[in-house]
Amino acid sequence: MGLLDSVVGALAGGQSGGDNPLLNIVMQLINNPQTGGLGGLVQSFQQGGLGNIVNSWVSTGQNLPISAEQIQEILGGGQLQNIASQLGVSTAQASGSLADLLPQVVDKLTPNGRVPEGGDLLAQGLDMLKKGGLFG
Repeated sequence: MGLLDSVVGALAGGQSGGDNPLLNIVMQLINNPQTGGLGGLVQSFQQGGLGNIVNSWVSTGQNLPISAEQIQEILGGGQLQNIASQLGVSTAQASGSLADLLPQVVDKLTPNGRVPEGGDLLAQGLDMLKKGGLFG
């Protein structure tokens, strides 16, 4: 079982990865080497003026909420339209769903309060799962 399936299972109440296409898309965003992976995603929120929000997801404290409109500003219309079409929903629905799920996923993938550096995030996440630390 890969990290994606494990994250999906943990966040979706034990369902398999195929049952939650939104979570599959979030994991693709986080693992996209073209955008810098998780670190690049965090940086795009910071550069977009939402550093306090994204930093709360990475830190060990409470996660600050993000609005659908803020998701739209950071991801942009093209990327959001692509996500919406993959999900078969409107861009407003897609951004709202991302606003609900993205903070949880980033929080779970940064349990030590920092973005993992170097190496493959999937491998690091799988290692954490084996140790019981990702969702413990």
